[in-house]
Amino acid sequence: MSGAFPTYDALEGRFEEIWSCEPAGEEAGVTIGRSRAGRPVRAFRLGSGPLRVSLLAGCHADEPVGPALLRRLAAHLRDLPDGDPLLTAISWWILPHLDPDGEAANAAWQRPGGTEPAAYDPALYLAHVERAAPGDDVEFGFPRGEGDDGARPENRAAWAWWREAGPFALHASLHGMATGTGPWYLVEPGWLGRAALDGLLARCRASAAHAGFPLHDVERAGEKGFHRIDRGFATRPDHVAMREHFLAAGDPATAALFRPSSMESVRALGGDPLTLVSEVPLFRVPEDGDDAGAWRERLRERAAALRSGGADAGRVVGALEAAGLRPVPLVEQMRLVWAFVCAGLEAAAAGGTPAGADLPPAGADLPPGGAGRTPAASGREGR
Repeated sequence: MSGAFPTYDALEGRFEEIWSCEPAGEEAGVTIGRSRAGRPVRAFRLGSGPLRVSLLAGCHADEPVGPALLRRLAAHLRDLPDGDPLLTAISWWILPHLDPDGEAANAAWQRPGGTEPAAYDPALYLAHVERAAPGDDVEFGFPRGEGDDGARPENRAAWAWWREAGPFALHASLHGMATGTGPWYLVEPGWLGRAALDGLLARCRASAAHAGFPLHDVERAGEKGFHRIDRGFATRPDHVAMREHFLAAGDPATAALFRPSSMESVRALGGDPLTLVSEVPLFRVPEDGDDAGAWRERLRERAAALRSGGADAGRVVGALEAAGLRPVPLVEQMRLVWAFVCAGLEAAAAGGTPAGADLPPAGADLPPGGAGRTPAASGREGR
Protein backbone atom coordinates (compact mmCIF):
# COMPACT_ATOMS: atom_id res chain seq x y z
CA MET A 1 0.00 0.00 0.00
CA SER A 2 1.01 3.61 -0.40
CA GLY A 3 2.74 5.61 2.28
CA ALA A 4 -0.53 7.40 2.95
CA PHE A 5 -2.03 4.31 4.58
CA PRO A 6 -2.80 5.10 8.25
CA THR A 7 -0.54 3.64 10.89
CA TYR A 8 -1.90 1.19 13.43
CA ASP A 9 -1.69 3.86 16.12
CA ALA A 10 -3.65 6.30 13.96
CA LEU A 11 -6.32 3.69 13.27
CA GLU A 12 -6.61 2.49 16.85
CA GLY A 13 -6.63 6.10 18.05
CA ARG A 14 -9.98 6.65 16.34
CA PHE A 15 -11.75 4.51 18.92
CA GLU A 16 -12.96 7.31 21.18
CA GLU A 17 -14.45 9.13 18.18
CA ILE A 18 -16.16 5.93 17.04
CA TRP A 19 -17.44 5.17 20.54
CA SER A 20 -18.91 8.66 20.87
CA CYS A 21 -20.90 8.35 17.62
CA GLU A 22 -24.62 7.75 17.69
CA PRO A 23 -25.03 4.29 16.12
CA ALA A 24 -26.40 4.27 12.60
CA GLY A 25 -30.14 3.67 12.83
CA GLU A 26 -32.35 1.12 11.12
CA GLU A 27 -33.03 3.52 8.24
CA ALA A 28 -29.33 4.10 7.46
CA GLY A 29 -27.39 2.36 4.71
CA VAL A 30 -29.02 0.44 1.89
CA THR A 31 -31.26 -2.60 1.98
CA ILE A 32 -29.45 -5.49 0.29
CA GLY A 33 -32.05 -8.12 1.10
CA ARG A 34 -34.66 -9.37 3.54
CA SER A 35 -34.60 -11.83 6.41
CA ARG A 36 -36.79 -14.89 6.68
CA ALA A 37 -39.38 -12.77 8.48
CA GLY A 38 -39.07 -9.94 5.98
CA ARG A 39 -36.91 -7.58 8.03
CA PRO A 40 -34.41 -5.49 6.01
CA VAL A 41 -30.74 -6.44 5.94
CA ARG A 42 -28.90 -3.11 5.90
CA ALA A 43 -25.36 -2.46 4.70
CA PHE A 44 -22.92 0.37 4.04
CA ARG A 45 -20.45 1.00 1.22
CA LEU A 46 -18.06 3.79 2.26
CA GLY A 47 -14.67 5.12 1.17
CA SER A 48 -12.75 4.90 -2.11
CA GLY A 49 -9.31 3.60 -1.13
CA PRO A 50 -7.40 0.71 -2.72
CA LEU A 51 -7.64 -1.62 0.32
CA ARG A 52 -10.97 -3.42 0.05
CA VAL A 53 -12.32 -4.45 3.43
CA SER A 54 -15.40 -6.41 4.45
CA LEU A 55 -16.65 -6.17 8.03
CA LEU A 56 -19.56 -8.35 9.15
CA ALA A 57 -21.40 -8.87 12.43
CA GLY A 58 -24.56 -10.40 13.83
CA CYS A 59 -23.99 -13.88 12.42
CA HIS A 60 -24.75 -15.12 15.93
CA ALA A 61 -27.45 -12.83 17.26
CA ASP A 62 -26.58 -13.51 20.91
CA GLU A 63 -23.20 -11.77 20.37
CA PRO A 64 -24.02 -8.03 20.27
CA VAL A 65 -20.59 -6.38 20.42
CA GLY A 66 -19.97 -6.62 16.66
CA PRO A 67 -23.20 -4.89 15.61
CA ALA A 68 -22.67 -2.23 18.29
CA LEU A 69 -19.22 -1.44 16.92
CA LEU A 70 -20.08 -1.57 13.22
CA ARG A 71 -23.11 0.69 13.55
CA ARG A 72 -20.93 3.29 15.22
CA LEU A 73 -18.11 2.80 12.71
CA ALA A 74 -20.51 3.27 9.79
CA ALA A 75 -21.81 6.48 11.33
CA HIS A 76 -18.26 7.72 11.94
CA LEU A 77 -17.11 7.00 8.39
CA ARG A 78 -20.26 8.47 6.89
CA ASP A 79 -19.63 11.81 8.60
CA LEU A 80 -15.92 12.14 7.78
CA PRO A 81 -14.69 14.69 5.21
CA ASP A 82 -13.89 13.18 1.81
CA GLY A 83 -10.12 13.58 2.23
CA ASP A 84 -9.88 11.65 5.50
CA PRO A 85 -7.29 8.82 5.32
CA LEU A 86 -9.88 6.28 6.45
CA LEU A 87 -11.76 7.03 3.23
CA THR A 88 -8.90 7.58 0.81
CA ALA A 89 -6.85 4.52 1.85
CA ILE A 90 -9.69 2.04 2.45
CA SER A 91 -12.93 1.00 0.77
CA TRP A 92 -15.34 -0.36 3.38
CA TRP A 93 -18.14 -2.88 2.93
CA ILE A 94 -19.87 -2.94 6.32
CA LEU A 95 -22.75 -5.25 7.19
CA PRO A 96 -23.61 -4.52 10.84
CA HIS A 97 -26.17 -7.29 11.45
CA LEU A 98 -26.87 -10.23 9.18
CA ASP A 99 -29.61 -11.71 11.38
CA PRO A 100 -32.23 -9.04 12.13
CA ASP A 101 -34.74 -11.73 13.15
CA GLY A 102 -32.26 -13.03 15.71
CA GLU A 103 -31.66 -9.51 16.96
CA ALA A 104 -35.38 -9.06 17.51
CA ALA A 105 -35.52 -12.37 19.40
CA ASN A 106 -32.75 -11.16 21.73
CA ALA A 107 -34.12 -7.65 22.19
CA ALA A 108 -35.18 -8.19 25.79
CA TRP A 109 -31.60 -8.29 27.01
CA GLN A 110 -29.75 -6.37 24.25
CA ARG A 111 -32.13 -3.39 23.87
CA PRO A 112 -31.40 -2.74 20.16
CA GLY A 113 -32.64 0.61 18.96
CA GLY A 114 -32.64 1.95 22.52
CA THR A 115 -30.04 3.01 25.04
CA GLU A 116 -27.31 0.41 25.14
CA PRO A 117 -26.37 -0.92 28.58
CA ALA A 118 -23.00 -0.12 30.07
CA ALA A 119 -22.71 -3.90 30.45
CA TYR A 120 -25.13 -6.72 29.78
CA ASP A 121 -27.23 -7.99 32.70
CA PRO A 122 -26.56 -11.69 33.42
CA ALA A 123 -30.12 -12.24 34.71
CA LEU A 124 -31.71 -10.77 31.58
CA TYR A 125 -29.25 -12.67 29.40
CA LEU A 126 -30.03 -16.02 31.00
CA ALA A 127 -33.78 -15.42 30.91
CA HIS A 128 -34.02 -14.25 27.30
CA VAL A 129 -30.98 -15.28 25.23
CA GLU A 130 -31.81 -17.02 21.94
CA ARG A 131 -29.40 -18.72 19.55
CA ALA A 132 -29.93 -20.49 16.24
CA ALA A 133 -29.48 -24.25 16.28
CA PRO A 134 -26.27 -25.75 14.83
CA GLY A 135 -26.54 -25.86 11.06
CA ASP A 136 -29.04 -23.01 10.98
CA ASP A 137 -26.83 -20.15 12.15
CA VAL A 138 -26.02 -17.41 9.68
CA GLU A 139 -22.23 -17.76 9.85
CA PHE A 140 -22.32 -21.22 8.30
CA GLY A 141 -25.19 -20.60 5.91
CA PHE A 142 -23.66 -19.11 2.76
CA PRO A 143 -24.55 -20.53 -0.68
CA ARG A 144 -22.67 -23.59 -1.85
CA GLY A 145 -22.79 -22.28 -5.40
CA GLU A 146 -25.00 -20.75 -8.04
CA GLY A 147 -28.66 -21.56 -7.54
CA ASP A 148 -28.36 -22.69 -3.91
CA ASP A 149 -31.85 -21.51 -3.02
CA GLY A 150 -31.77 -23.54 0.17
CA ALA A 151 -29.42 -21.05 1.80
CA ARG A 152 -31.01 -18.53 4.12
CA PRO A 153 -32.14 -15.33 2.37
CA GLU A 154 -29.85 -13.22 4.58
CA ASN A 155 -26.85 -15.21 3.39
CA ARG A 156 -27.86 -15.05 -0.25
CA ALA A 157 -28.22 -11.27 0.05
CA ALA A 158 -24.76 -10.80 1.59
CA TRP A 159 -23.16 -13.14 -0.96
CA ALA A 160 -24.69 -11.27 -3.89
CA TRP A 161 -23.52 -7.93 -2.41
CA TRP A 162 -19.97 -9.15 -1.90
CA ARG A 163 -19.80 -10.55 -5.41
CA GLU A 164 -20.29 -7.04 -6.78
CA ALA A 165 -17.19 -5.90 -4.90
CA GLY A 166 -14.68 -8.70 -4.44
CA PRO A 167 -11.98 -9.70 -4.17
CA PHE A 168 -11.26 -8.26 -0.75
CA ALA A 169 -7.95 -7.84 1.06
CA LEU A 170 -9.50 -8.31 4.51
CA HIS A 171 -12.68 -9.86 5.87
CA ALA A 172 -13.47 -9.82 9.59
CA SER A 173 -16.52 -11.51 11.06
CA LEU A 174 -17.10 -10.02 14.51
CA HIS A 175 -18.35 -12.51 17.06
CA GLY A 176 -18.40 -12.90 20.82
CA MET A 177 -18.70 -15.58 23.48
CA ALA A 178 -20.78 -15.84 26.61
CA THR A 179 -17.84 -16.37 28.97
CA GLY A 180 -14.07 -16.24 28.76
CA THR A 181 -11.03 -15.03 30.62
CA GLY A 182 -10.44 -12.46 27.88
CA PRO A 183 -10.45 -12.14 24.09
CA TRP A 184 -9.82 -15.06 21.76
CA TYR A 185 -8.66 -14.35 18.19
CA LEU A 186 -9.22 -16.63 15.18
CA VAL A 187 -7.14 -16.12 12.05
CA GLU A 188 -6.80 -17.25 8.45
CA PRO A 189 -4.82 -20.54 8.36
CA GLY A 190 -3.42 -19.71 4.93
CA TRP A 191 -1.59 -16.72 6.41
CA LEU A 192 0.29 -18.65 9.11
CA GLY A 193 4.00 -17.93 9.03
CA ARG A 194 3.71 -14.52 7.36
CA ALA A 195 5.37 -11.59 9.05
CA ALA A 196 2.19 -9.55 8.66
CA LEU A 197 0.19 -12.10 10.66
CA ASP A 198 2.90 -12.32 13.30
CA GLY A 199 2.59 -8.56 13.66
CA LEU A 200 -1.17 -8.88 14.10
CA LEU A 201 -0.73 -11.39 16.91
CA ALA A 202 1.73 -9.06 18.64
CA ARG A 203 -0.70 -6.13 18.34
CA CYS A 204 -3.52 -8.20 19.84
CA ARG A 205 -1.39 -9.37 22.76
CA ALA A 206 -0.43 -5.76 23.49
CA SER A 207 -3.98 -4.38 23.22
CA ALA A 208 -5.38 -7.05 25.55
CA ALA A 209 -2.60 -6.48 28.08
CA HIS A 210 -3.12 -2.71 27.93
CA ALA A 211 -6.82 -3.22 28.65
CA GLY A 212 -6.00 -5.50 31.58
CA PHE A 213 -7.30 -8.71 29.99
CA PRO A 214 -5.47 -12.01 29.81
CA LEU A 215 -5.97 -13.87 26.55
CA HIS A 216 -8.56 -16.63 26.58
CA ASP A 217 -6.89 -19.94 25.88
CA VAL A 218 -8.36 -23.23 24.76
CA GLU A 219 -7.04 -26.31 23.02
CA ARG A 220 -9.65 -27.70 20.60
CA ALA A 221 -7.21 -30.08 18.85
CA GLY A 222 -8.58 -29.20 15.43
CA GLU A 223 -12.24 -29.73 16.39
CA LYS A 224 -14.46 -27.79 13.94
CA GLY A 225 -11.31 -26.31 12.40
CA PHE A 226 -9.93 -24.70 15.57
CA HIS A 227 -6.19 -25.38 15.66
CA ARG A 228 -4.40 -23.65 18.54
CA ILE A 229 -1.59 -21.33 17.41
CA ASP A 230 -0.57 -19.83 20.75
CA ARG A 231 -2.24 -18.62 23.89
CA GLY A 232 -5.28 -16.63 22.78
CA PHE A 233 -5.03 -17.54 19.08
CA ALA A 234 -6.38 -20.30 16.87
CA THR A 235 -7.22 -20.85 13.24
CA ARG A 236 -10.73 -19.91 12.22
CA PRO A 237 -13.26 -22.75 11.74
CA ASP A 238 -14.55 -24.00 8.40
CA HIS A 239 -17.71 -25.79 7.33
CA VAL A 240 -16.01 -29.02 6.23
CA ALA A 241 -14.56 -29.50 9.72
CA MET A 242 -17.95 -28.57 11.20
CA ARG A 243 -19.63 -31.29 9.14
CA GLU A 244 -16.98 -33.82 10.16
CA HIS A 245 -17.55 -32.96 13.82
CA PHE A 246 -21.27 -33.73 13.65
CA LEU A 247 -20.72 -36.84 11.53
CA ALA A 248 -18.29 -38.13 14.17
CA ALA A 249 -20.94 -37.38 16.80
CA GLY A 250 -23.44 -39.56 14.92
CA ASP A 251 -25.58 -36.64 13.70
CA PRO A 252 -25.52 -36.75 9.88
CA ALA A 253 -28.72 -34.68 9.63
CA THR A 254 -27.10 -31.69 11.33
CA ALA A 255 -23.84 -32.23 9.46
CA ALA A 256 -25.66 -31.96 6.13
CA LEU A 257 -26.99 -28.51 7.02
CA PHE A 258 -23.59 -26.80 7.16
CA ARG A 259 -22.69 -24.49 4.30
CA PRO A 260 -19.57 -22.32 3.78
CA SER A 261 -18.81 -19.62 6.33
CA SER A 262 -18.48 -15.94 5.50
CA MET A 263 -14.70 -16.36 5.63
CA GLU A 264 -14.69 -19.19 3.11
CA SER A 265 -17.16 -17.36 0.88
CA VAL A 266 -15.08 -14.18 0.75
CA ARG A 267 -11.97 -16.20 -0.08
CA ALA A 268 -13.89 -17.89 -2.90
CA LEU A 269 -14.19 -14.47 -4.56
CA GLY A 270 -10.50 -14.58 -5.44
CA GLY A 271 -7.25 -13.09 -4.23
CA ASP A 272 -5.76 -14.13 -0.91
CA PRO A 273 -7.70 -12.18 1.71
CA LEU A 274 -6.84 -12.22 5.38
CA THR A 275 -9.90 -13.55 7.20
CA LEU A 276 -10.42 -12.99 10.92
CA VAL A 277 -12.96 -13.79 13.64
CA SER A 278 -13.08 -11.91 16.93
CA GLU A 279 -14.34 -13.61 20.10
CA VAL A 280 -14.76 -11.30 23.10
CA PRO A 281 -16.63 -12.38 26.25
CA LEU A 282 -19.86 -10.85 27.51
CA PHE A 283 -18.94 -12.08 30.97
CA ARG A 284 -15.43 -12.51 32.27
CA VAL A 285 -14.50 -15.55 34.35
CA PRO A 286 -11.41 -16.28 36.46
CA GLU A 287 -8.27 -17.58 34.78
CA ASP A 288 -7.83 -20.27 37.42
CA GLY A 289 -11.46 -21.37 37.45
CA ASP A 290 -13.41 -23.92 35.43
CA ASP A 291 -12.72 -24.29 31.74
CA ALA A 292 -14.83 -22.71 29.01
CA GLY A 293 -16.92 -25.83 28.47
CA ALA A 294 -17.82 -26.06 32.15
CA TRP A 295 -18.91 -22.42 32.21
CA ARG A 296 -21.03 -22.88 29.09
CA GLU A 297 -22.81 -25.84 30.68
CA ARG A 298 -23.28 -23.91 33.91
CA LEU A 299 -24.95 -21.03 32.05
CA ARG A 300 -27.20 -23.43 30.09
CA GLU A 301 -28.36 -25.05 33.31
CA ARG A 302 -29.04 -21.70 35.01
CA ALA A 303 -30.90 -20.40 31.96
CA ALA A 304 -33.10 -23.50 31.86
CA ALA A 305 -33.85 -23.15 35.57
CA LEU A 306 -34.83 -19.49 35.23
CA ARG A 307 -37.06 -20.12 32.22
CA SER A 308 -38.85 -22.99 33.92
CA GLY A 309 -39.61 -20.82 36.93
CA GLY A 310 -37.67 -23.17 39.15
CA ALA A 311 -35.03 -20.68 40.29
CA ASP A 312 -34.76 -17.16 41.66
CA ALA A 313 -32.84 -14.78 39.38
CA GLY A 314 -31.12 -13.01 42.25
CA ARG A 315 -29.83 -16.23 43.74
CA VAL A 316 -28.74 -17.61 40.38
CA VAL A 317 -26.76 -14.49 39.47
CA GLY A 318 -25.39 -14.20 42.99
CA ALA A 319 -24.01 -17.73 42.78
CA LEU A 320 -22.46 -17.04 39.40
CA GLU A 321 -20.87 -13.84 40.65
CA ALA A 322 -19.56 -15.66 43.73
CA ALA A 323 -17.89 -18.11 41.32
CA GLY A 324 -16.21 -15.19 39.55
CA LEU A 325 -18.57 -14.14 36.74
CA ARG A 326 -18.19 -10.43 35.87
CA PRO A 327 -19.98 -8.51 33.06
CA VAL A 328 -17.53 -6.89 30.64
CA PRO A 329 -18.49 -3.26 29.90
CA LEU A 330 -19.61 -2.81 26.31
CA VAL A 331 -17.03 -0.08 25.73
CA GLU A 332 -14.24 -2.49 26.73
CA GLN A 333 -15.58 -5.24 24.48
CA MET A 334 -15.71 -2.81 21.58
CA ARG A 335 -12.23 -1.45 22.27
CA LEU A 336 -10.75 -4.96 22.05
CA VAL A 337 -12.61 -5.74 18.81
CA TRP A 338 -11.60 -2.43 17.22
CA ALA A 339 -7.93 -3.05 18.08
CA PHE A 340 -8.24 -6.45 16.37
CA VAL A 341 -9.77 -4.86 13.27
CA CYS A 342 -7.00 -2.25 13.20
CA ALA A 343 -4.34 -4.95 13.45
CA GLY A 344 -6.07 -6.74 10.58
CA LEU A 345 -6.06 -3.59 8.46
CA GLU A 346 -2.34 -3.12 9.09
CA ALA A 347 -1.60 -6.76 8.26
CA ALA A 348 -3.72 -6.76 5.11
CA ALA A 349 -2.08 -3.57 3.88
CA ALA A 350 1.38 -5.02 4.49
CA GLY A 351 0.93 -8.57 3.34
CA GLY A 352 -2.27 -9.06 1.38
CA THR A 353 -2.97 -9.61 -2.28
CA PRO A 354 -3.24 -6.29 -4.18
CA ALA A 355 -6.84 -5.17 -4.52
CA GLY A 356 -8.42 -5.37 -7.94
CA ALA A 357 -7.05 -8.78 -8.95
CA ASP A 358 -9.10 -10.38 -11.70
CA LEU A 359 -11.99 -12.59 -10.69
CA PRO A 360 -12.70 -15.84 -12.53
CA PRO A 361 -15.27 -15.55 -15.30
CA ALA A 362 -18.91 -16.23 -14.52
CA GLY A 363 -19.54 -19.94 -14.13
CA ALA A 364 -15.90 -20.89 -13.49
CA ASP A 365 -15.22 -23.62 -10.95
CA LEU A 366 -14.46 -22.22 -7.50
CA PRO A 367 -13.90 -23.62 -4.03
CA PRO A 368 -17.03 -24.14 -1.88
CA GLY A 369 -18.77 -20.82 -1.48
CA GLY A 370 -20.09 -20.13 -4.95
CA ALA A 371 -19.05 -18.64 -8.26
CA GLY A 372 -17.56 -15.21 -8.61
CA ARG A 373 -18.01 -12.67 -11.33
CA THR A 374 -16.34 -9.50 -12.48
CA PRO A 375 -17.13 -6.53 -10.21
CA ALA A 376 -19.92 -4.42 -11.62
CA ALA A 377 -21.32 -1.01 -10.88
CA SER A 378 -24.28 -0.98 -8.52
CA GLY A 379 -26.50 1.39 -6.60
CA ARG A 380 -24.82 0.76 -3.28
CA GLU A 381 -24.37 3.60 -0.85
CA GLY A 382 -21.16 5.62 -1.20
CA ARG A 383 -19.85 8.86 0.19
